[in-house]
Amino acid sequence: MAFRFIAGPDDYIVLREARGEWEAIAAEMADENALEIIDGQAGNVDEVEQAVNQFISAVQTLSLFAPRKAVWFKSITFLGDSVTGRAAGTASAVERMQEVLAGVEEAAVRVLLSASPVDRRKKAYKWFQKEGNSSFLQGGNDAASLAELASGEAETAGVRFRDRAEAILIEKVGLNARLVIEETRKLCTYLGAEGGEITPRLVTEMVPNTAESDFFEAAEAFFQLDLEHTLDAIQRHFFAGNDARPLISSLQNRNRLLLQLKALEQEGSIRGTVNKSSLARAAENHATWFGSGEKKTSVNIFTQNPWYLGRLSHNLGKLSLRRLLQFQEAFREAFMEIVSHPHQQEGVLRSMAIRCLSTE
Repeated sequence: MAFRFIAGPDDYIVLREARGEWEAIAAEMADENALEIIDGQAGNVDEVEQAVNQFISAVQTLSLFAPRKAVWFKSITFLGDSVTGRAAGTASAVERMQEVLAGVEEAAVRVLLSASPVDRRKKAYKWFQKEGNSSFLQGGNDAASLAELASGEAETAGVRFRDRAEAILIEKVGLNARLVIEETRKLCTYLGAEGGEITPRLVTEMVPNTAESDFFEAAEAFFQLDLEHTLDAIQRHFFAGNDARPLISSLQNRNRLLLQLKALEQEGSIRGTVNKSSLARAAENHATWFGSGEKKTSVNIFTQNPWYLGRLSHNLGKLSLRRLLQFQEAFREAFMEIVSHPHQQEGVLRSMAIRCLSTE
């Protein structure tokens, strides 16, 4: 069967992959007039029928000046689990589209289909998956796959991430493939044609916080035990007009998680970097002590994302249980001092950081 079908949950990743293949197809074609792109975005059944009719017409109309043509049915949205996707009229239009595809001769027409989102339970999707040269791009809906995506983008530019800097990037922008790729490209451009390494510090300084998370540059630098970076980050935090309390809260939340991880490490339930399987094993032995609550909270290690804990545990070997307890007490003291001296917030946090990080 003469068609290529690319689908996945993230429209940006699907479109990016499909565009790359379309450019390769276009480079092989003798005449650019033999290339045709049909927009598959449809908000209702009428728009679905219109798009499918345009696609069928494009496939069945041969080029006058070239022996072969290519058609890209781009950004198909009506194969997902939506009101439009479930409509009888949509099902009828998709069946007509499949009948035409079944008769396409690859020697005359090359067909590329890209769709997101898709409902993989549907008969229509299974037909495309079975009958075409099909790919389902899983990446984009979890942090691990986005980390791989960022690393691949960096390698293409002759750059690499160092010390899990890609994990920090994802925490800052969230599970957004477009932002992950664009911010990676920005960092690569900053490093220049000579290439180099994307470090955690470079990410924290150059990538804006767009995700709804507890991320603050100063907290990241603090738990890397980097005093100079921490002091610089605190200065930037207050220069931007931010308050001390959310930063202290972020420090405390991370420290609570690290305390639990360190206790599990010393007890032997986890070793090295935390992952899904090691966290599950620890939960078998200790989850009963934390209750059965499913709401994410820093006082219950087993409600956290294993990938996030893995990132936090990367530096666990440099932190003793005693030092983590000292940190928690220092955060409490800083908070109480800020309550008493609200106009000295930056000075209080700078002093706290120096006390915590200048001693071993």
